[in-house]
Amino acid sequence: MNNTLRAIISLSLCSLLLGLMPSAAQAQIYKCVDANGKTAYSSERVSSKNCKQVTSGAVSTVHSNVSPASFPKISSETQRERDKARRTVLENELNNELAALAEARKKLSEQESIRNGDEKNYQRVLDRLQPFKDAVERRERNVETLNRELSGMR
Repeated sequence: MNNTLRAIISLSLCSLLLGLMPSAAQAQIYKCVDANGKTAYSSERVSSKNCKQVTSGAVSTVHSNVSPASFPKISSETQRERDKARRTVLENELNNELAALAEARKKLSEQESIRNGDEKNYQRVLDRLQPFKDAVERRERNVETLNRELSGMR
């Protein structure tokens, strides 16, 4: 390995390791109160507000996935009922889409069997059929999406 390649690899490893380390930002945080008594926190001192420095040095943030005690909760029975209703709606939509897909395929097939006298150029035939092909593809995508949604349910 030549020296240039070694340097590139070691720089890449260093930047990877630095990216994995927890970060602490050096910042000054100001608590500013405006004339109406509204409090705001900022990393910049605003001259038009009464700002006092509340911290200097390392500032870190912590994200929490804990819900507050006042967060509304529903019972498992209620959730089961909602899931059941959602499944019913999705199944009905799937049945409607399957029927619409069958109809779109039928219309495409009918159009493919028609040959007009003014369509001696085959591109005209393709242009006439394209909206019917698009309708079939759209219905097929809808069916795939609904099947994916149903398979992801509990």
